[in-house]
Amino acid sequence: MALIVGWGILLLVGAGVLWNWSETATGLDAAVERIEPNLPIPPLPPRVADGAHYDRCLAQVPDDPRRAAIDAQAWRAAGGGASSVHCLAMAELALGRGEQAARLLLTLAEEPATPAPIRAAMFSQASQAWQLAGRADDALAASRAAVVQVSDNPDLWIDLANLAIARKDYAGAADDLSRALALDRSRADILVLRAGVNRLRGRLDAALDDVDRAITADPDNAEALLERGVLRQRRDDPEGARRDWMRVVVLAPESQAADLATQDLALLEAGPVR
Repeated sequence: MALIVGWGILLLVGAGVLWNWSETATGLDAAVERIEPNLPIPPLPPRVADGAHYDRCLAQVPDDPRRAAIDAQAWRAAGGGASSVHCLAMAELALGRGEQAARLLLTLAEEPATPAPIRAAMFSQASQAWQLAGRADDALAASRAAVVQVSDNPDLWIDLANLAIARKDYAGAADDLSRALALDRSRADILVLRAGVNRLRGRLDAALDDVDRAITADPDNAEALLERGVLRQRRDDPEGARRDWMRVVVLAPESQAADLATQDLALLEAGPVR
């Protein structure tokens, strides 16, 4: 796996059945898509340098981001350099101040002397910060800049795919995920995400091929089983869908996938809305 971990928007595209019992159904929207973005603050983001002060500053961010911001500002004023700027950006992000965080991260990403992998990581993090600020175009520009710096990191292509999904550009998302998969064919999570995208495009055969490959690689992958249940329901195989969703609940009872599988099982039991 690449050294830089993409920790941006996490989209569970496989979540939830697309119920299309009737064009006049009430209570359930036909072809409902549950795509839920989440912006986690990583406890151990990619580093711009090493150092005990830097480690201490970053360690404060998850639990006390205000204190981390104060310490980082003082450290920056005292000549803390890139490390202090990065810690301040992470604190601002944790405080929900996406624009401030993004601008700080871009000062690091746009420094020509910084090695390309670090620049890519800073652009990627800036993309997440712009998303938090609701600046979709800026987020896309930063994410594209990240893959320009490092084009062989599958996680950066996944980040681009997630942005394409948010814009409902499912063809673009599929292309980005294919690029990611070409870089690491062992990643079942990429196959599951591409299966969900292919489902959204109406390409059910391609989606089922992706999810079957994911399950072959990882038979206990709850997200893959959730997605296959969706596809089986779409293909008039309710018993197959039931088996997959029940397996999700057994494998990962405390997970979001299990919550969604439980909802889908309840809908399956309720039957079509007349």
